[in-house]
Amino acid sequence: MSQTFGKTRWKRFALVMVPSIAATAAIGVSLASNALAASFSVSGQDFKVTTARLDGKNFAQFGGVDFEVNGTPHPIAISTFDEATINNLCQSVKTNLGPLGYWTLVLNAGGDPKKPVTAKNLILDVAELKADAEFTNINIGQDASTLGHKEGDSIDVVRKQGKLPTGAQGFAQAADRAVLSDVKQTAWATTAGTFTLNGLKLNIKKGSGEGVECYMPEAG
Repeated sequence: MSQTFGKTRWKRFALVMVPSIAATAAIGVSLASNALAASFSVSGQDFKVTTARLDGKNFAQFGGVDFEVNGTPHPIAISTFDEATINNLCQSVKTNLGPLGYWTLVLNAGGDPKKPVTAKNLILDVAELKADAEFTNINIGQDASTLGHKEGDSIDVVRKQGKLPTGAQGFAQAADRAVLSDVKQTAWATTAGTFTLNGLKLNIKKGSGEGVECYMPEAG
């Protein structure tokens, strides 16, 4: 297993080789790490997230698949943090209300630098990500089955969910610390042991797209 010590900076690095950040779609999650659901089916509706800065401890990332109730699969990059601090969080999800058209739920939190969003055992199921990233003591190519630090940490939760791959399918990377800035992400799901949304603001806006959702992916 190769090791790279010190700090590594990757600017605008691609999906799977860069960690990610998302807000949970279920607001107010506050569960003990050993009480998290073993698994759940995703809704089939992804959501967009931006944040000015994420500072995460004991980061890991590897591939996986989420499934809808009807069995539809969604390839994902699973990113985990034992602890994370998040500044200027925005989450948006659009919904088609039929005759009422599209409406978008927008959540903002952590705007005060002295009161950021905090999370423990943060697990992110990500479809797309762009960010500036800095890693401390990173290992690339580690087998996912060898990840983890202790019982009850974020990797232990994923292992109990049965979503920790091994062998050739278990290609992973891990770092003592990951700092991301200018994050733009699309995700299918997020879980956390605790998720504290300081300065929470929630709005329901008519329409979708540019100027309504947190961001719009670049064409191509």
